[in-house]
Amino acid sequence: MNYKDYYQVLGVPKDAPEKDIKSAYRKLARKWHPDANPKDPKAAEEKFKEIAEAYEVLGDSEKRKKYDVLGSDWQRASQQAEAQRRYRTEQEREDIFGDAGGAGASGFSDFFDAFFSSVGRQQGRAQRFAQRGGDLEAPIDLTLGEAFAGGKKTISLQVEDTCPRCGGTGVVNNAVCPVCHGTGRTIASKRFDVTIPKGVREGQRIRLSGQGSSGIGGAPNGDLHLVVHFLPDSRYERKGDDLYMDLPVSVYDLVLGGDVRVPTMTGDVTMTIPPETQNNRRLRLAGKGMPKPRSPSTGDLYVRLVAILPINLSDEERALFEKLEALRAGTA
Repeated sequence: MNYKDYYQVLGVPKDAPEKDIKSAYRKLARKWHPDANPKDPKAAEEKFKEIAEAYEVLGDSEKRKKYDVLGSDWQRASQQAEAQRRYRTEQEREDIFGDAGGAGASGFSDFFDAFFSSVGRQQGRAQRFAQRGGDLEAPIDLTLGEAFAGGKKTISLQVEDTCPRCGGTGVVNNAVCPVCHGTGRTIASKRFDVTIPKGVREGQRIRLSGQGSSGIGGAPNGDLHLVVHFLPDSRYERKGDDLYMDLPVSVYDLVLGGDVRVPTMTGDVTMTIPPETQNNRRLRLAGKGMPKPRSPSTGDLYVRLVAILPINLSDEERALFEKLEALRAGTA
């Protein structure tokens, strides 16, 4: 029985994070899948099994810890494991693992069986333990109006879930699952009814209890965490619970003062511009911003006044502006 360097099989360093191991496995699995190698499917299948075996260990935190501790002392550990296996009758092996043919009891190599079969594939242990399903994370795109009003929203998401064919084991009848290709996971489209909290903010998480990955052995499902992302709004910019907007107004309203209509999240309101207001000045409309989460109060709306200068002046209008310029300069 030869030692198997699973890190070398996947082409990752020993300190590789979980996401790099998963990425390397998926890349190699696609490359060596028998369907992608019609010229030599048998050799590809052996390579594919080797890759799946490596990921079975390195992709599971508990198995990986055991494998890393094993290290260079694997030969002594293998002798102990083999001695324990001698006490196991063929009938016991059949009861636990099923008929494995000439391969290891798990369908992988003897090296794998010696150290990991007791904590191995879900096929052999589904009746003996339960494991809560994993949590999932996905983005949810909202408009500012949806966040302002809150309420129900139905969305469709592509989510990763337990493979329905192999039940998450990656193996069917001691062979690589033809549906998930040994990953134990598939991508499916699901619809969810989501309650949007009023005033929800960018990056906030909305938890859907029990909508994550399926549990094993009767254990509950994991949760689905939706991460809020706002779509661009044509009128407002949000900063915390406050809203900011630009409002085009005539130069006469800025100079002489006047009342203007301002669109808010609850409809238009009247705002008074004081006389001699400078261009680009911001005026505040209290309580016209976003609802504050878990609070009865709301943010404010800040309106920046942007002057609209007159164009296509008549001769009379131009003469009046020239007269005004002269008056301001003291030369009239």
